[in-house]
Amino acid sequence: MRTYNTVIWDLDGTLLNTLVDLMNAVNYSMRTLGYRERTLEDIRVFVGNGVKKLVELSIPEGRDNPDYQKSYDLFCEYYYEHNLDNTLPYDGVVQLIEELKRRGVKQAIVSNKVDPAVKKLNETFFKVDIALGVTDMLPRKPAPDMVWKAMAELGADVNNTVYIGDSEVDLKTAKNSKLDCISVLWGFRTLDELTQYSPMCTVSKPEEILKYIK
Repeated sequence: MRTYNTVIWDLDGTLLNTLVDLMNAVNYSMRTLGYRERTLEDIRVFVGNGVKKLVELSIPEGRDNPDYQKSYDLFCEYYYEHNLDNTLPYDGVVQLIEELKRRGVKQAIVSNKVDPAVKKLNETFFKVDIALGVTDMLPRKPAPDMVWKAMAELGADVNNTVYIGDSEVDLKTAKNSKLDCISVLWGFRTLDELTQYSPMCTVSKPEEILKYIK
């Protein structure tokens, strides 16, 4: 792999362990509507494609369920108020981001989480240059549009930018964005789960990423 001067970060499972708060929001929605609550393992498998997909996979019959929209609204209502109850950065991540700032590396977060939550979490924990989440304006990952928007705002070049994430969605996003990808192994997917998608490079600790940075 090359070395890079710009990093595009995924958020959930890469920078932040958000599983418990996502599970609690899903289960608030399910409980309120009288459906079976989901386990942490269910949520781990379901995340990666945005909140609407998470709710679709959590509620019986998915989007065909007449309560689907209500369940999504309940999830969003609860999660916006409680997304910091249990969520914390993974060990070493904040220190890595600060070191990258010190080196002058440009950084953005691009997430399938809704945009207000992404901006709130970035401001709380990281304060990187740009944080983009899902809006009605651009398609969610693995479409490349949000990544390209972040790169344009950073003035980044595709040859010097690396995408960093933890899931198959991130690998597909990087490919669609024409970027190299570093897959982290501390997130929501195991090495065995990622291997079938032929990751270009994997790291087990945040500090390992520094060897790829100019």
